[in-house]
Amino acid sequence: MFFLLRMAFWLGRGLCAAAKRAKSTSPDAQIDAIQAATLAGAAVSDVRGFCARSPTPATSAARLPLRLSQAEAGARTIYEFISGKMNEKPAPAEKTAKLIRPRHGVH
Repeated sequence: MFFLLRMAFWLGRGLCAAAKRAKSTSPDAQIDAIQAATLAGAAVSDVRGFCARSPTPATSAARLPLRLSQAEAGARTIYEFISGKMNEKPAPAEKTAKLIRPRHGVH
């Protein structure tokens, strides 16, 4: 909800700034502060009603944090696996030589 209020504030501020900078000679092209506030309010209400008009993207967006945390956990697991494999040191030659013993007495 705070996001929507922030968006409405900055949208209204941008519209007011654009209205002040507009140097058009046409009276229809100029926007006063009241019209800018009305347009900003209409934009906010349009954004607020998006979920009711289109529920599929809204439900997908609601699941986004869960999917991101799952992707992060998977990436962390893969990273730990790869870094563990890269950090493994090969066994010293003495230990491998002791494991492989020659058979004596077999001809």
